[in-house]
Amino acid sequence: MKKKITVLGSTGSIGKSTADLLQLHNDRFDVVALSGGENVKELIQQSLVLNPRLAVIKNPALYKELKEGLTGTNIEVAAGEEAIVQAASLPADTVVSAILGTAGLLPTFEAIKQGKKVALANKESLVAAGSIMLSAVKKSDAKFLPVDSEHNAIFQSLEEYNHKSVEKIILTASGGPFYKRSLDELTDITPEEAIKHPNWSMGAKISVDSATLMNKGLELIEAHYFFNMPESKIEVLIHPQSIIHSLVAYEDGSVLAQMGMPDMRTPISYALAWPERIKTKVKRLSLAELGSLTFFAADDDRFVPLKLARAALREGKTLVYNAANEIAVEAFLKRQISFLDIIKTVEKMMETVQLNSPSSIEEVQEQDRMVRQKTKEVILVNASSIHLLSDHIKLAS
Repeated sequence: MKKKITVLGSTGSIGKSTADLLQLHNDRFDVVALSGGENVKELIQQSLVLNPRLAVIKNPALYKELKEGLTGTNIEVAAGEEAIVQAASLPADTVVSAILGTAGLLPTFEAIKQGKKVALANKESLVAAGSIMLSAVKKSDAKFLPVDSEHNAIFQSLEEYNHKSVEKIILTASGGPFYKRSLDELTDITPEEAIKHPNWSMGAKISVDSATLMNKGLELIEAHYFFNMPESKIEVLIHPQSIIHSLVAYEDGSVLAQMGMPDMRTPISYALAWPERIKTKVKRLSLAELGSLTFFAADDDRFVPLKLARAALREGKTLVYNAANEIAVEAFLKRQISFLDIIKTVEKMMETVQLNSPSSIEEVQEQDRMVRQKTKEVILVNASSIHLLSDHIKLAS
């Protein structure tokens, strides 16, 4: 029987790659629902190709355009955040959670409550609400399937029956475009430079996160929750070629790694078809052509976002880490603050904001709104120059 798939965030980078795979394997998958944020034209095009039961646009002002674009089809149309949550509750085998930011929290939580397999590309679900999400997974017998290439690689390499024998898991990081530059060379980085990732084709926000290495801090937090692993057993390794996507080291000295060309269609396909595999049009890996792979230690004192992420886990401030970063990246892309000020702002917020452990998704959302507002206030006051880190902190050599 065909698997029934819902894609939340189908018009983003991950969503588009997912839609391509669903079209390629339309003999294996039926699409239940698609949702998009603002790109209504892309959502219309995807819907005409994939023929979902329901198409939802987040912005209600775009409902009419969506409705007109799907006139003559049997596709139901809806708009608004509540409609996206309802889409997540429709009967489906797997829900792909690819909505960027905390906007994906409620739909992801709804899919979990329904006991679905959730192919998770929404970092915020675990970073901001890890304990609540995992408790709901256990209660409903749902399952998380990681979509991020690093966590997907660990998922493929982690032998569940040998979980107690894991010595450490190793997240690889490309280092982004600036990992070889000195601190002085990072002071005048522009948004245009920051979004030019050397290996991956991603959205602006994720590309900036890769350039600062904040994304690896977020992934470290995710790995803690995904794999029930203390942060002390999670290592980060700089691997500029992005061929080895992550590794699992066992106590007998074995190290298992997942390798492949840097293309998100590989981990997405695995999450969609799990426990099976399906063909993709990804370029095949040739180690002979590559010739060599290189690796560098990612020291937490040198790469500050990693140190901040570990502190966020210890202090229960992962929500602050994520929310402050999102606002700071947004301000950087608008040229309101400098590249280095992104990390300085996150550290400042972690120093000053105190939160109680949330007991519900609604409380997580309220805390998230509060942190975002406070971060905006800090940026507004200090937009010209936010000197929040001591001079000895360096991001790269």
